[in-house]
Amino acid sequence: MPLGKTPGMANPTNKLDAQQLFAQNMRRIRLEKKLTQEKVAEAADLHVNYISSVERAERNISIRNIERIAYALGVPMSVLVMTEKERDSR
Repeated sequence: MPLGKTPGMANPTNKLDAQQLFAQNMRRIRLEKKLTQEKVAEAADLHVNYISSVERAERNISIRNIERIAYALGVPMSVLVMTEKERDSR
């Protein structure tokens, strides 16, 4: 059995789910606010290449960097991991 898998449970944190959801939300919010990746990187004190790779769901980022990106985007951290259904029900 792969590391981190629990028998009989779906993998709720695979790239397609958690990383992709974060990446999609990050990009959507950034574009809604008309921010460039460069502006987000600067405000988050992160490198633009890092921001770009997060938006492509290539990185499993830390809570600390989630907090930095949320701050740079002007949103609560929780918004970055909300599904469309959760957003619509707010």
